[in-house]
Amino acid sequence: MRITPKTPDVRVPRLVGLMAVDARETARARGLFLNAPDRPDFLHTVVDYVVRQYPQPGAEVPPDAMVYVWFDFGEGEGGGGVREPRVPRPPTGGLRRELGRPGDAFETIDR
Repeated sequence: MRITPKTPDVRVPRLVGLMAVDARETARARGLFLNAPDRPDFLHTVVDYVVRQYPQPGAEVPPDAMVYVWFDFGEGEGGGGVREPRVPRPPTGGLRRELGRPGDAFETIDR
């Protein structure tokens, strides 16, 4: 009976937060393959950021294993998007502006 030597496992790198091009390069350097179920054009995706991955970072997998990455949050997982810059900007002045009107019950004090 012939026993084949055990191939060393590879630790999955943290890909969340990386751009697509960097995630592909990082996985390739470790001998892993990437698959993006939410992007059929994954090979042409460059600047989108990875928001989740499976298996998790640090997991030991065999060489040439497939790592799945997603670029969009799933239903109900957040993904509120970028909120800044807010256009139009909120008005300036606040309380001081409102208290300076004639006929207010309170006097405006400028120092």
